[in-house]
Amino acid sequence: MVTVKLLKPYYIKTDEQTVRVVLAYQYFTLLINQRVFQFIPIEEKEIRVSRENGKIENIHDRFAFQNGKTVIYMSLVELISAPNFLNHLHSIAQPYIQSEETKSVTLKEETEQIIKVLEERNLKRMIDQALDERNKVLFDQLVKLL
Repeated sequence: MVTVKLLKPYYIKTDEQTVRVVLAYQYFTLLINQRVFQFIPIEEKEIRVSRENGKIENIHDRFAFQNGKTVIYMSLVELISAPNFLNHLHSIAQPYIQSEETKSVTLKEETEQIIKVLEERNLKRMIDQALDERNKVLFDQLVKLL
């Protein structure tokens, strides 16, 4: 039986598409058959999570764990099957992953900003048209709206 005893990132690196959870000694330990194995960075040392959907991108990468002279290699696919691995990983990556609500709010704000700019440009065009037509009454009304 494999369980995660400790999973803390050494540091977290983000870009537009990915959250990279970088691991180091003593920050990632497993309990395998009642023996504690510590992560050692001899193969892979990071877990990549998509910021868009929260899925692990490098599931086939292998990680090494050591207890004394015994070294065990496990892929992320195997680690995902551990009961609490995903809970630990998602609690680390969640603040960096865009939720549907965040995307919706951001999209709504961007849409409102675009509409505001377009309305302002339209109003300026209408003011120009009123000037071209020498319509002082319409001009005065439109300037008040600006």
